[in-house]
Amino acid sequence: MAIKGFWIKFTHGLLLLFLTIAYPTATAQRHLPNIVVSTDIGGSDPDDYQSMVHLLMYADRFNIKGLISSPPHAGRKQHIVEVIQAYEKDYTKLIKHAENFPSPQDLHRVTKQGATVIQTHHIPDKPSEGAKWLIKKARENKRQPLYILVWGSMTDVAQAINHRPGIKKNIRIYSIGSWNTVQDTNSRNYLYHQHPDLWWIENNTSFRGMYLGGYQEGDYGNESFVAAHVKDHGALGELFWEKKKDIKMGDTPSVLYFLHGDINNPEAESWGGSFSKNSHGPNFWTDNSADSLRQNDRAGAKTVNKFRKAYLDDWSKRMQWLKD
Repeated sequence: MAIKGFWIKFTHGLLLLFLTIAYPTATAQRHLPNIVVSTDIGGSDPDDYQSMVHLLMYADRFNIKGLISSPPHAGRKQHIVEVIQAYEKDYTKLIKHAENFPSPQDLHRVTKQGATVIQTHHIPDKPSEGAKWLIKKARENKRQPLYILVWGSMTDVAQAINHRPGIKKNIRIYSIGSWNTVQDTNSRNYLYHQHPDLWWIENNTSFRGMYLGGYQEGDYGNESFVAAHVKDHGALGELFWEKKKDIKMGDTPSVLYFLHGDINNPEAESWGGSFSKNSHGPNFWTDNSADSLRQNDRAGAKTVNKFRKAYLDDWSKRMQWLKD
């Protein structure tokens, strides 16, 4: 039996080696985080456009399984498509630097319309197209978690979990709360009170470190960075500039969390913040309330802005790809 086990492991190792050599992109993608983004892009806040541009500049670092248009207000699928169309113009330059960048066609295929109105009752409505897609993706690979990055209200996430609560064991949520929660309190409270076992980072104030405080000298200011390192940098840079001419990017810490840090440990330092548990549930983290980590009295904001120079430097190098 020992010899048999050795040969099974040996054969498996050879197969992995062959796949790595023959299909390096596919092999690498198996080790990237699987994500779905739920966004109210195109609604009343232009910073979702900013965050979507930033995400697509790092699309080689993720397996993007879904881009879902979610409430509140007037954001729709067409606004996600608008960013993908800019990405398509820059795609040939991006893949010169990393083969893992998904094709524009792949991004179009995973872009879905979610709910168009917020949750009006304590119990979620029937699942939208976006919520059904989220369920499908959560069930697709049970060996690797599906991370859901929530940039708007939690309407579609609540619909999906209410309809198929079994997906909870396969998903992890990083949500930007604050204004988004105010816009659809019912969906957030449904998940918070009815599903306390969710793996969930709820970022209510730490995200403000994206634009408050941190290193802002010279080209690192909110306006000066965009003017120097984003404007006139490809179609994506121009779209960013067109929508908003200074850094807000309040949803971007959910992306930065995956770029530098331990994604399995929300309490550790990361570009996207570090968080604390409270008494709510075993896998729930929120803003660190330590006085030393406040910026303009925003709890946890310094866990993001302390890395401002590092993540802006990294991003500016990528934006330069579009100038070459």
